[in-house]
Amino acid sequence: EKDRQSMAVTAKNAKPAVTHFEVLENFKNYAYVLCRLETGRTHQIRVHMKYIGHPVAGDPKYGPRKTLESHGQLLHASALELDHPRTGKHMRFEAPLEPEFAAILHDLETEVIQ
Repeated sequence: EKDRQSMAVTAKNAKPAVTHFEVLENFKNYAYVLCRLETGRTHQIRVHMKYIGHPVAGDPKYGPRKTLESHGQLLHASALELDHPRTGKHMRFEAPLEPEFAAILHDLETEVIQ
């Protein structure tokens, strides 16, 4: 409430935000998680994951100072679905995992990263 540049889970003047998540794979110190958003609030995934004690790796604002080395948060929008505002047609866009993210997952799977 005091930091206008950060978001938080709070009951005071809060807008609803719903994130569903599923753990796809557990590693020693990390987990690969699929999130599905019902709402689209600012920093929603980052805030919710921090709130439950599992911040996003590589997140300098909502995560721990020491984490996996990356060029940013290890977040990836694999798919975006929406109904076109003019035509009403349902649209879906998909994107493959970035090579850096895929390499980090591979290292976690092969226990190169602890």
